[in-house]
Formats: sequence, C-alpha cells, structure tokens
Amino acid sequence: MVELVVLNSLIVYTAIGAGIINVGLLLGLIYFYWGSYRQLKSKFTVGLLYFAAILLAQNILVTLALIVLLSMGKEITQPDGTLHYGILLLVNLAQLIALTILSKITWE
Repeated sequence: MVELVVLNSLIVYTAIGAGIINVGLLLGLIYFYWGSYRQLKSKFTVGLLYFAAILLAQNILVTLALIVLLSMGKEITQPDGTLHYGILLLVNLAQLIALTILSKITWE
C-alpha cells in the first residue's frame, strides 16, 4: 500500500510540475503572439492567440484539478488512481515536449 501511495504521489507531482511549466511556456507564447499581432494585425496571429489561450485554460484547469485531487488524497491510495494519473502525466508530458519545440521555433 505504501508503494502505491508513493508511486501515485510521484506521478501526480510530476504531472503538476509539467502542467506548471506548460502554463509558463504558454504565457510566453501568448506574450510573443500578442506583440506580433500588435505589429502585423494578421488573422493567423489571432488564431495562434486563440489556440494558446485555449490550451492555457486547459492546462490551468487540469493542473488545478490535480492539485485538488492530491489535497483530497482519495485516489492516491486507489490502484485505479495510478492509471488515471498516469494518463494525465503522459498528456502533460506530450504537451510539454510540443510546447518546448513550438517555443524554441517561435523565439528563434
């Protein structure tokens, strides 16, 4: 039981960390896209702003949900929690990789 709690906690904390980094990357992208929009007034840049804003909202909500679930502690002790938290971790890590690539390309 202790191993399960440790594993689930590690997964949740890692997912929260990735979510916080994602939020930071998205805020940086929004800042950059907003500056580009002010100069160019391009529909494409507006699309990038909408995309980044929606992804930012999603990352904030998922990260807050993970924090709330962690504070409740209910699923940390459940075997099903490992699967659920693991899936959220994989989603956050995939977004982290994609946003890192996008940020690198954007800021060059």
